Parts: sequence; C-alpha cells; structure tokens
Amino acid sequence: MKSIHNGWYVLYVKSHHERKVFDMLGYLSIKAFLPTIQVQSTRTDRKKSIQKLLFPSYVFVKINSSLDFYKTLSINGACMYIRFGMEYAKVSDEEMRKIELLLLNNDVTEVETHVEEFSVGDFKTISYGSLKGLECEVLNTNNTNKIVVRIDSLQKNITATIPSYYLQN
Repeated sequence: MKSIHNGWYVLYVKSHHERKVFDMLGYLSIKAFLPTIQVQSTRTDRKKSIQKLLFPSYVFVKINSSLDFYKTLSINGACMYIRFGMEYAKVSDEEMRKIELLLLNNDVTEVETHVEEFSVGDFKTISYGSLKGLECEVLNTNNTNKIVVRIDSLQKNITATIPSYYLQN
C-alpha cells in the first residue's frame, strides 16, 4: 500500500452518519466536503424540498498529514477510506472543482450519480455561465441536454441536465 499524500480522499461512513461525521471533521479542523442536492420530496399531503446526498455514505476529506488521515478514522460513524485494489481513491482538485461547479449552479437540474458507463457521445467544454470551462460528455435524450461529468478516481459519473445555450460556441 502506498503512503498517504496530501489531497482529497473519500471516507466511507455508516449509512445516515454522513452529516455527523462531516460536522465532527469540522470540529477537528479537518476540511471536508459533503455534496448535497436539493430535491422535491412528495408527501401524501404536500411537497417538501429536502437535501439529498449526491454520494451516499461518502464524505470527501482534505488530508494534509498522516495524522489527519488516521484521526478521521477515529470519528464515530467513520468506517474506512475508499480503495480500489491497494490504492486509496484520491480525488483530484480538478474533479472536486467539477463536483462543486455542478452543485453551485442553479440552471443545472436532475443531478444524479451513476456507476455504469454511458455510450460515447460528444465531448464538449461548456462555453457559458458558471460552468464555463467544464469538460463533459453530452448525451442528448428527449430533446434535453444531459451531460456526464466523469469522476474517474471514484469510478462514478455525475449526470445533469443543462440549458442548451450552455453548449453553444
């Protein structure tokens, strides 16, 4: 197993412990990121807006030292760091920027994560709005512009629907 280097790692936590672990990381002065999306939940008598986790059971942690790496594992609810084989899943700053850009943009809708691979489509760089410069794969379905942003370090894809004028050159 390789040594721990500074950067973003993915901490796997017990189900429904994401917020508690995230808050405790802040208490320990360890930078963390818990990606959430706002969705409409339909109740029998009303609709309610709720925050849903984009990556259930995952908390992104910015590690600056080996001590930080092991300190996070002592938090109640924290299980282990995500690994692929013998390598810890390290998320690049560019991938973190992609996730943050998607979540901060009000024009992006229907954000979801997927493990399955999509068929290859057009690769574009978004040319408008706060997502300008984001590289993505475009999937045209039902006359909407659905994009796929690949997070290779997690072997996951994020899909979202964006306005068509975001892709015009």
